[in-house]
Amino acid sequence: MKTLKVLGIETSCDETAISLIEVDEATRTVKILGNTVHSQIDLHASYGGVFPTLAKREHQRNLVPVLEKTLAAANTLRKSAGGDASPASDISPAIESILAREPELLEAFKAALPTMARPDIDLIAVTVGPGLEPALWVGINFARALGALWNVPIVPCNHMEGHVLTALVDENFKLLDADIAYPALSLLISGGHTQIVLIGDGGTGIGTYKIVGETLDDAVGECFDKTARTLGLAYPGGPKISKLAAQARAEGITSPEPLPRPMIESHGLDFSFSGLKTAVLYLTKRLAEKGVPLDERTIKGICREIEDSITDVLIAKMRAAIEKYAVATLVIGGGVISNTHIREALAKLADDCSLRLLLPRTDHSTDNGFMIALAGYFNKDKAVDASTTLKADGTLAIGPRV
Repeated sequence: MKTLKVLGIETSCDETAISLIEVDEATRTVKILGNTVHSQIDLHASYGGVFPTLAKREHQRNLVPVLEKTLAAANTLRKSAGGDASPASDISPAIESILAREPELLEAFKAALPTMARPDIDLIAVTVGPGLEPALWVGINFARALGALWNVPIVPCNHMEGHVLTALVDENFKLLDADIAYPALSLLISGGHTQIVLIGDGGTGIGTYKIVGETLDDAVGECFDKTARTLGLAYPGGPKISKLAAQARAEGITSPEPLPRPMIESHGLDFSFSGLKTAVLYLTKRLAEKGVPLDERTIKGICREIEDSITDVLIAKMRAAIEKYAVATLVIGGGVISNTHIREALAKLADDCSLRLLLPRTDHSTDNGFMIALAGYFNKDKAVDASTTLKADGTLAIGPRV
């Protein structure tokens, strides 16, 4: 048993995130030494969603400053023995080749990295998928360049597994992977994914994943954002719908018309939310034809109905999965799990079914470097040399579909 320090790099979408953690393998505890997330939300708002080329450019600009901030928080940002004289001369042709497709990042790397002393880290973990491939490539190449400069192995990580693992850290930052019953059932809900994943089937534990249900079209996060846009709410729409829905419940406001619960009674564990998006669009058109204003009260009622519809479907599918697979543990992850109403509904489901419910802290729900550092630790046996060619995979699956 020993202590491992892992640097996690996450650039799958519109957050540039880096975290440095220390895992004590004797006590099975995690310490966050530094954790920085730089969001691009304001830059993408005018597009109504994440614009991949812009995300790639911003990752190039932000990775070095985010690294410096993380290392400073961890008290490991120190000058190298050579100080800051002629830093670019210390960059090898191999590193220049790695960063050739990210010229702005290369220049920032040349200016800053040779002036830093090598930090005390054992592994560099980086997201290789799923996500936006232009954004993923920036993080992958940055990780490889750091690994080449510091002679540190690289662990390629799955973004969705990172979301699973954040729920397996308790309030005292103790790892729970060895303390839960398997198989466990995970619901992963984010802007790009809605999946039900069976974990550790056959008693194998963490690392064995089977997708038993998933969305056939829009993910939950996409549905929130697209229906919010229909209602004239700015991106990102999910938090705004949640806020207005909570106000509607407190004020006793309901929707002018009910909305469908897509596939709630269908056989199987798959989801479909595109119909709900379309139903909201048609509802607003009918209201306009009737001369009903889309005022604040009406919008609040529709937001409540949208959130209720999504929640009802999620709970119905999870209840069916619980019955099918006879699990004892629920592991919930993804950015949408920061939604209070959905968290409360899942807590009630777990209580009704006498199951253990593991939820990530709300500040660990959205994309962050901590989750990737955790994934790096759990996959440390898959570490490769920095010279190894890694590939961004925008559709990388957490496991096989069964």
